[in-house]
Amino acid sequence: MTSVEVSQDISRSPRTFTLQSAALSYRAIVRFFRQPAAWVPGIFFPLMLLAVNSASMGRVADIPGILPPGTSFLMYLIPAVVIQGVLFGGIAGGSEMARDIQTGFFDRLLSSPVARPAILIGRLAGSMAFGAFLAVLFQLVAWPFGGDVIGGLAGRLVLVVVAVILSLAMGALAAGIAARTAQEETVQAFFPLVFILLFLSSCFFPIVLMSGWYQTVAEYNPLTFMADGMRYQVLYGFSWSEAGKAIGVASILAVLGLVFASAQIRYRIRNAS
Repeated sequence: MTSVEVSQDISRSPRTFTLQSAALSYRAIVRFFRQPAAWVPGIFFPLMLLAVNSASMGRVADIPGILPPGTSFLMYLIPAVVIQGVLFGGIAGGSEMARDIQTGFFDRLLSSPVARPAILIGRLAGSMAFGAFLAVLFQLVAWPFGGDVIGGLAGRLVLVVVAVILSLAMGALAAGIAARTAQEETVQAFFPLVFILLFLSSCFFPIVLMSGWYQTVAEYNPLTFMADGMRYQVLYGFSWSEAGKAIGVASILAVLGLVFASAQIRYRIRNAS
């Protein structure tokens, strides 16, 4: 039996695979949070938009039938800033993978007895940890200013779960782009397209107050279904059906992202061999 075959047998062990995934995940999380330039924008810009939009469009809450009585436009925006921060974090995670490829770390992993899925899992761990961190942080920041969550602890947990799953989806998409191009610039250039998709949804403004093609696009935007399911927990209270809608849409996006990322990593492995 050759050394390559021995390495493959070792990497197939469930215990070894778990340890490999945990080690790579720990590395990704530590490296991510040690580089403030990668994640500070994911905190600063959503909070800035939360402050500006809640102040400039706060009178929307006074329009009958738009928001439930006793709620505010600040509460309406909480899911939006969570989603926006997660999108920032996913792009940052993809940039980290591109950097690993450029520095040769990715090739060293390929030449070692590391299971290939563990490479992707480890890289996505940083984005998922950041997503959970943001969901908790934004809720804490909004709370003293009246940004309560009517759904209580269960509703708050839904926001965290959706943020983690969406982080997985966005991180996988960015990782796939990184694996294909090996260029940080290409991964970062993809963000404006995602940012446009964010504003073409109900995240920052109620659909009923939109008109024309803008309203049509927002109605069918996947981010709208996700944001609406999260927002229900904030404005009305905990709901299994609305939570399932938000988690379901995020999960579909995560599956698509993982399929794309896996295909692009296989492409890079073939080219590297």
